[in-house]
Amino acid sequence: MTMYGNLNHWKNKMTMTINSNPKFFRTTIRKNFLLNTTKKYFLLIVFLTFFSCNSPQDFSLESIKTPSGWGYVIKNNDKIIIKQSIIPVIQNIKSFESETEALKVGNLVLDKLKQQTSPTITKKDLILLSIRI
Repeated sequence: MTMYGNLNHWKNKMTMTINSNPKFFRTTIRKNFLLNTTKKYFLLIVFLTFFSCNSPQDFSLESIKTPSGWGYVIKNNDKIIIKQSIIPVIQNIKSFESETEALKVGNLVLDKLKQQTSPTITKKDLILLSIRI
């Protein structure tokens, strides 16, 4: 009897709690999954935005000799992005008369690119740079 008495004593002291609500587990798992997934997507978006916006831009300007005068080339990381062999905006197809004129306009375009504005040139820009049209 002593043996059974001791078992009964332990049986009475041990209680087991069973959660009979299966929705509790589903909602907890679902909530944790959504939080983890949302965090992962957020970090991915931040990572992609950081690297796409901060790509190094190494612009360079070079003058080029054309058959009828001068022009300029703007490169980004040794890839040509603008090759201008004629004076923009004017009706005649005419190259710049001197290398200096081509580089003046090229520097203006280069400054606009670095400021992340449109690199277009107007007649007013040509007049302000004293380019002979």
